[in-house]
Amino acid sequence: MNILVTNDDGINAPGLWALANELQKTHRVVVVAPDREQSGIGTAVSLHRPIRVQPMHPPITGIETYAIEGTPTDSVILTVKWLAKDRVDMVVSGINQGANLGNDVFISGTVGAALQGYFYGIPSIALSVAAFKDLHFDSATRLAQILAQKVQDNILPKKLILSINLPNLPLDKIEGLEITRLGDQAYNDIVEQGHDGKREFYWIKRTKPQWNKDQGIDTWALEQNRISITPLFSNPNGSLYSFLKSLSPHLFEELLGS
Repeated sequence: MNILVTNDDGINAPGLWALANELQKTHRVVVVAPDREQSGIGTAVSLHRPIRVQPMHPPITGIETYAIEGTPTDSVILTVKWLAKDRVDMVVSGINQGANLGNDVFISGTVGAALQGYFYGIPSIALSVAAFKDLHFDSATRLAQILAQKVQDNILPKKLILSINLPNLPLDKIEGLEITRLGDQAYNDIVEQGHDGKREFYWIKRTKPQWNKDQGIDTWALEQNRISITPLFSNPNGSLYSFLKSLSPHLFEELLGS
């Protein structure tokens, strides 16, 4: 199977290469990612300027690699429509440093890349680890490998987008895996005014959110040291959600045994 690996943390992010390294063991991987960090850019597409593409010498031999002067969504569009035309069977975005929970998925570049794959009818997943330093990537890479195999075996549907968040713990410390809904959060956004000597400017700063932690939502799962898998655009009472719920214990058993 041909898998596009991308992210919003940039082409040199360790999570990107941990993911590519695992998936290339059993699949053909192409890495296309922004040449710099693009966190918080959501689903932005570069429509008003040209996009430059630079082939790269990857840290892992044999992986076709490109850095682009654009967004995570640009990375998916360029790969599907030009760089690997008709050769993308799955999009895997991540591994993001920091969780993407609740309404934040709609501004996340990591999730934005997966959304573009989904819009093209390609099964897509976004992976995030809930920390910014001393990250444990192993559980996320193993889970990506398991899910990719289930896509290849037609166990998972082609019309699929999953936002996955993992606690920053070694696998033997993770308490389980939950199929979740998006949580709600409230930010007290702050706007600060300044002056650079020529003009006034405004700086938007986002404070720590207040999270809803009801059982069954993504934030609750992480609080319980459990993996959260949230199917986006899926009715919690629908067939896909129910199928994933029935599959989740087996997924965790496979993860533990991998």
